Amino acid sequence: MPLNRQPHIADSDGFYQELIESQRGLSDAQAEMLLAKLVLILANHVGDREVLREALALARDNTLAHAAAAQ
Repeated sequence: MPLNRQPHIADSDGFYQELIESQRGLSDAQAEMLLAKLVLILANHVGDREVLREALALARDNTLAHAAAAQ
């Protein structure tokens, strides 16, 4: 199963709002822990190591490209 890179979340704006709300009232460290736990929960749900490897590479590359563009 290849990594789906197309929009696939129903009401993506609503999900983004829920994601932001889930961090409300948390310290920065708690918010980071919440996101790390969410990643592990969803990675377990996906379960496909190739898909997870591709997702990790995509997230890393995007993060580095964003950092480079900000300089």
